[in-house]
Amino acid sequence: MNAFDENYFRTHTYARVSFARFSQYWWSNRFYAILARRHGRRGGTLLEVGCGLGHLVGQLEKSFKTAAVDVNRHALGEARAVARASHLEAASAERLPFARESFDVVIIKHIIEHLPRPELAIAELGRVLRPGGLLLFSTPNLESLLRPLKRDRWIGYQDPTHISLKPPGAWLDLLRETGGMHVLRVFADGFWDVPYVPLVPAALQKLIFGGLGGLQAVSGVVFLPRRWGESMIVVARRRGAEETSG
Repeated sequence: MNAFDENYFRTHTYARVSFARFSQYWWSNRFYAILARRHGRRGGTLLEVGCGLGHLVGQLEKSFKTAAVDVNRHALGEARAVARASHLEAASAERLPFARESFDVVIIKHIIEHLPRPELAIAELGRVLRPGGLLLFSTPNLESLLRPLKRDRWIGYQDPTHISLKPPGAWLDLLRETGGMHVLRVFADGFWDVPYVPLVPAALQKLIFGGLGGLQAVSGVVFLPRRWGESMIVVARRRGAEETSG
């Protein structure tokens, strides 16, 4: 876990984006916030697992009673400036410091691929979610249609802390069998990891390949099939006790 130090936020995914309003990073967090408000119980409890610099959970403070955890104390320090109404705590996804069935909504956005034992984290997600509670889950998509064009330059391979990359079917099995989830929807985030082909300007490729993903993010309307993007996004609900035992 010492890989996630202050330097991490300057050299990997966070270094590729601007935190300015209306940047790609801002739109991504806005999109997940829309999903949480649309499918989650307003006024209920919400947990973000792996909150990073706190920009997503900070957007949700007016709609939910929010909490967040991260293993990176530097990140949590930064998050406190933008998520002032949230309960923030240093903790790992494999051992969440909350009682059973504490939350109505749990978000885990691009965290699971960093974990050596992701099944432990998925079991914890199921433990802290209330029956019927909402899970928003995302991870790099090994079945992305354009991954073969990128080969070893694909975005999922660029971060050396991505130690648990699995095909979508394997993640869905874990969510159902280990997390006790009922999967409602699986979709993608679009092709934003330009360039995909040589010679064509990157700005033009962003329009050609990334236009649909951008439209989905801006509109908040989910329509991209599972293979049409670099990330797989899952909307699921925690099954009840009778469903789990059955």
